[in-house]
Amino acid sequence: MQQLVLATRNAHKVTELRAILADAGITAELIGADAFPEVPDVKETGTTFAENALLKAHALASATGLPAIADDSGLCVDVMGGAPGIFSARWAGRHGDDQANLDLLLAQLNEIDDPHRAAHFACAAAFALPDGTERVVEGRLNGTLRRAASGSHGFGYDPILQPDGQSRTCSELTPDEKNAISHRGRAFRELAPVIAPLL
Repeated sequence: MQQLVLATRNAHKVTELRAILADAGITAELIGADAFPEVPDVKETGTTFAENALLKAHALASATGLPAIADDSGLCVDVMGGAPGIFSARWAGRHGDDQANLDLLLAQLNEIDDPHRAAHFACAAAFALPDGTERVVEGRLNGTLRRAASGSHGFGYDPILQPDGQSRTCSELTPDEKNAISHRGRAFRELAPVIAPLL
């Protein structure tokens, strides 16, 4: 079976991507970057989600000799000019400290009235082959930001984004419900038929 490397060491994201890609018809064996501990983490030096996703996908494909997929995603708050954006995972200073990121963002938005709390999750999904072939697509999930975290599913900013048309946050949705509407789900479902002939 063809192996496909997921350019992340985030166990939550690996689980989520496996479910999304399987539902989209990708039958390759999906393995996380943890299977290659000798491969260093890629510095996200791009200025857009797409640039960062492609950097990670190309680095893993080159280092492993296998097809690789990566994503870069984050929360974009309208009233903050799209921030935290590409800095979402390290908004509070340390990469991946979800609680600190949530606390800081909620504090920054404390004085913002409910009608002005629009935001969206953005995701760029990238695919790269060792020969340099690449594809990238983007997806988004629009919503509004709650004033306090709610829910036990998901990760990152999921506990505070309430998708448009929903009465629950992303963290209150089941994984299947979230994957059906999420920015990541939309991007990877669009990417799947593009990359299937290349695998």
